[in-house]
This record gives sequence, structure tokens and C-alpha cells, in this order.
Amino acid sequence: MSPVPGPRLPRRTLLAAAASGAGALALGACTVPPPRRRDPVADPAPGQPIAHTDRSLLLQFLAHPDDDLYFMNPDTRRMLEAGTPVVSVYVTAGEANGVNHAPGHPRPEPDKNAYVSARQQGLRQAYATLLGLPKFTRWTRTVLELRGGKQAELNTLAHGARRADLVFLDISVNSSRERPALPALWADRGMRQRTVVADNSPVKKASSYDYDELVDALTGLLDHYRPTVVQTLDPDPDIQHSTEHVRRKDSEQRGYSDHPDHTAVACFSWAALIRWVAENAEQHRPLPRFTTTAFRGYYNRHWPKNLPPAVLKKKAEPLVEYGGDPDWECGNPAGCGDYSVGQGRPLTNWKGWVRSTNYRYPGPQLVTHEQAGGLFAYGVLGLRLARWRAAPDGTFGAPEDLGGGPLAPVLGQAAPKDGGLLLFALRIAALGGHGGANTREIVQHDGRAWTSLGNPERIADRGRRIGVPVAVTAGDGQIHLFVRNAAKSVSTRLRDARGHWGPWRDLEGPDGDGRGDGDGIQDGLSAVIDGRGLVHLFAAARKTVRHWAQASPGSPVALRDGGHMPAPGDVPRALAYRDGSLGVLYRGPHSADLTAVRPDGTPLPRTSFQGYGPVAAAAGPAGPVLAGRDEHGAVQLRDGKGQLKRYRVVCVGAPTLTRTTGQRPAVVGLGPDAAPWLWRP
Repeated sequence: MSPVPGPRLPRRTLLAAAASGAGALALGACTVPPPRRRDPVADPAPGQPIAHTDRSLLLQFLAHPDDDLYFMNPDTRRMLEAGTPVVSVYVTAGEANGVNHAPGHPRPEPDKNAYVSARQQGLRQAYATLLGLPKFTRWTRTVLELRGGKQAELNTLAHGARRADLVFLDISVNSSRERPALPALWADRGMRQRTVVADNSPVKKASSYDYDELVDALTGLLDHYRPTVVQTLDPDPDIQHSTEHVRRKDSEQRGYSDHPDHTAVACFSWAALIRWVAENAEQHRPLPRFTTTAFRGYYNRHWPKNLPPAVLKKKAEPLVEYGGDPDWECGNPAGCGDYSVGQGRPLTNWKGWVRSTNYRYPGPQLVTHEQAGGLFAYGVLGLRLARWRAAPDGTFGAPEDLGGGPLAPVLGQAAPKDGGLLLFALRIAALGGHGGANTREIVQHDGRAWTSLGNPERIADRGRRIGVPVAVTAGDGQIHLFVRNAAKSVSTRLRDARGHWGPWRDLEGPDGDGRGDGDGIQDGLSAVIDGRGLVHLFAAARKTVRHWAQASPGSPVALRDGGHMPAPGDVPRALAYRDGSLGVLYRGPHSADLTAVRPDGTPLPRTSFQGYGPVAAAAGPAGPVLAGRDEHGAVQLRDGKGQLKRYRVVCVGAPTLTRTTGQRPAVVGLGPDAAPWLWRP
């Protein structure tokens, strides 16, 4: 989807100010403006009640059958295997041209209704195996009544504690308009799009959706299932100016690094999430308790691959079952899968989508802060900032709502020299279809009030591409705030020791402007202070890790001569050792091994810490302490002496490394029940 550029974003806008005593906010409303009705507006002030839950449920919004298997695994699989029920909502029918062609077989005649049915059969095969059952296990297939009188097909299968629901809205991807159907439904007033009735479906009659009806249907599904984890595709993909020939080969939209349906469905999904929270507040119900994760899509083609062989093998397995084979006897006359995907073809596809799993908002979902009264964890719950306090036994109490949403799920933090804590978030300032405002901003919470820090990009469409904020306090007391910008480089703001913020400025290169694959950086920045109190920033490029740093106290952060660190497969983590020197830790492409180097590329002693995904690191008296995930998804901790311990718990996003009383290392994470846990080995 190629969004229409919006107005120039303000550099600094006051969002909120502290009211006496209660810290109430005067915050501009963030709505999802519909064309024909007024949406409910959630009260952004803190102190809203948050719903209690004693169970977990994952709901994922997909554009096409197979998006979950390509882009959201292994996360979905880890939760399902641990007993979290999974609900997959497929918005489109994915019928394409209706040709379900198996390589090596005669090309069949187009049959869109049969192709939709065959793809859905492929999903039943894939999820049956994920549940631990034979692939041709019979599912319960019924009609699910949606808001607005719409109907969807519901497939349900359970095996012990594991359960999967597949919900098919079956909106056609084909349109007579100049743009694809779902982007047109998001952008064009008066647009309606019909559904496709799959062969052998319990839904017997086609219907149609307009913009409002689709947001309403998705909101109704959220309210029906009340998930604790919601996974979406990427609402704001990178700018990517490929040639027309390359763009078509990559199946990407003009100007952006993803399929147009992925972007449109992600926007509809986030609009529904915002509407769901607002409805609960308007009806004086407790705010829904959930966390979110958004996944990159065709972005994976453009960057080094981050899954090691063992993890990749497990990720590809359900795609083989989904692809199926025309010779299988699955019991579905319309077909036994999406044949172009079958027989291991995802692993041989040159685009390499399956070989990575990338988050749109990379980083831990919790940050921690030790203060008078104990350890506190902060995270985004129900699109708003929440705070939990840890009890002496390591359990966390009920969440406290701090307002400020709708927020992306990953926070930045910095501790001013005079005490306290500053939290930073990426806020969805507006998200509207039909030409409505669609803007993002960086916001700050100082413990009392919210303040907007604006956006480094001057054009709203470019402002949607910025990353999650990362902040650090220099030795001179100044706070440096960094975000990845639309050019795939870095922008920064500086808060002086008196608390005044300077303007946004762009750091010197590398500039990946989206023309070809360039030399830009990925999101997932890492900032650290060395022994002299100087700021260093690291980011993963395609062939090396880029390094910016101060030359002296108070000097600007600038790009260092680089190219010496080996190629990264995932985001780096910088570590300040006790002697003040720095190390950079990350996994290489396709590798479970940990790369550990100095900023000049000099190797550090080999550190055994096999796994996948980013690593958290802290200095210890006997050596670095590391936290991350092993190749089976379990949380693992390596202490300074090299002893490795594992914790069989599911962590949404990356775990956080912290310290408890007595400076013992501990790991904090957010579970599938949207509640934090604390592990003290």
C-alpha cells in the first residue's frame, strides 16, 4: 500500500502536563477516524482499571493464508506448544488468479473457489501437526457470526492443552480499481469488497465489507476472544525504491518493502486494537489486558538471515504440510494445500522469507528500574504504559495504568543524574483510513506527565517508518535519544543537564535510501557509556556493525570509521566492561553462535551461548552475564563464570536482564498471559 503523504509533523508538541497531586494528563485524542461515524475516544489519563485474567490466548491477524507460517513462527509455535490457545484470523481469501499449480504437474484451469479451499486445507494440515496430531485429522468446521451480520468460517481443533481456531473472513484480493483490493478498502471512500465462498465451506453466501465494517468485525473478534497477546503484520514497512522489474519479482508494493495486503491488513488490525480499547473505556469496562507484537514481512528478503539451521528446520516444517501435494488423499476434493509452497520449496525460494523472523518493534517488552520500595517493571499493556512492582518473593503485583497510548510495545529508558526515570515510546498519534491522518511521534514519560518529542521526519509518511527509541545518559548528565529514521540511518535529540531538549538532527550516514539494498541499518539500536563517560551507539548493517561515538565529553555523536566488525545476522548488544572498555555481542547470519568483538573488530574470548535472537548483556565481576533464548526458545542465562542455566518459560519478545537485591543477576520477561515474570537462578 502506498500511503498518501501527510502534513509536516511538529518538532515539539506538548501532549500532557502534570495536574496537582494526581498527575492527570491533557492529551490530544488519538482516534481511528471512520468515514461515517464517530469512534469512541479512550481517556488517555492514567489510572484506568485493567482487566484481570488468569489465562493466556494468542490472536494473530493475517492478510493471507501462510503469513503466520512465513513471518510469525517460531513465536506462534512456541506459545502453542506451551499450551497457549492460538486464534488465527485470515482477512483475505488469497485466491489470486485461482491457479493451484504444482511444479512438475500439468497447469490446471483457474478455479478461485477451489484454490481458496485448498489453501485453507493446507492450513488445517499445518496446524494439526503443530498440535501434535496427524495432518489429515478432521477439524470442526462451523459458521462464526461477526459484528454487522457478517459471517466467517471457523475451524477448531484441540489436542490436550493445545487448541487452534482458524477464522476465515475470505475477502477477495482482486479489485477492478487501480490498486489492490485491501489497500483500496483502507484508502478509498465508498469502496466495498466482496468475499469469496470457498468450496465445501459451511458459509454458503458471499457478502461484502466496507472500511467501517471490517474494522468493526476485527474489533468484535478481539472482544469475543479477549486475547492476551496480539500479533500483527507490519503497518509501516520500510521505504524501498526498487526498479519495476525487481519490485514485481519481489511481490512488493511500489515504494515499500512489503506486500500491499500485508500493510493494509496491519493498519486495519491496529485500527481495531485502538477501537477495542476505546470501546471498553467508553463503556466503563476495565481496559483489556494484552500485549502486541508486529512482524516484518517481505523485509526479510533485504537483510541477512537471522535463524540458525535447527530453528529454521522447525519453522519450515509446517510450511511443507501447508503446501501439501496433489497426490495426497486429504479428504478435500478442492485440493490438499497450496501446491507452489509444497515439497520444501520455501527453503529453496531465493527470496528467503522463511529464513528470518524480524520484529517491527525490536527489543525487550519490559524495562526495569530499581528504586525505593524495590524493583519495578514497565511495559505496554493494552497499548498503554503500565507499571508492576515486584514482591520480595519475585512475583509481580497488579499492573498500574500510566496512560499515554496508543503505544508500540517496546520502550526506551534513561536515568537522569538527579534521579528518577525517563521512559520513551513510539506513539501512534493518528491512524486513519480514507485519507485520514496517519502519524507517529516519540513521547516521553517522566513519572508524572507525558510530553511529545515529535518526529525526526518532516513528512508524515516518512515519519511512519521511524523505529523504537533508545536512550542513554552520558557522563556529563546529558541524555542522548536515538531512533532509526526513514533513510535507514539514525536521528538524535539531546537533553541537557537542565532538562531542556534540543532539536532533532540526523547523524552522518550510512544512508540506506531504499534504492536497491543500499548500506542502511536495521532497527534495534544499542547505546552504551564507556569508562570515560562517552556515548557509543551500534546498529546492524548488512555487512558489518556500524558505530557512532563521542570523541570527548560534550562533543557530538559521530560515525566512526568502520567495517571491521563481522557481518551480523541479528541486532547487536553493546557491553561496557568493568575496566571501561567495550564489547559488541550478536549472532552472525544463519548462526546460533555468538560473535563477541571490540568496536575495532578485535575478537574477544569465545563465549559459548548458542541460540537465536538478540542477547542481553551486563558486566559481572567474573565476566559478562548474558541472557537470551536457546534454539528451543527457552530463556537461558550465562553467568560470569560461564555456567549456563535454562528456564522453560515462554517470553513474548526478548527477555530483559536485570539485577535484584544483592546484585544477583535476574531475568524479567512478559509471559503469554500478559503478566511479567522474574527468574532468579
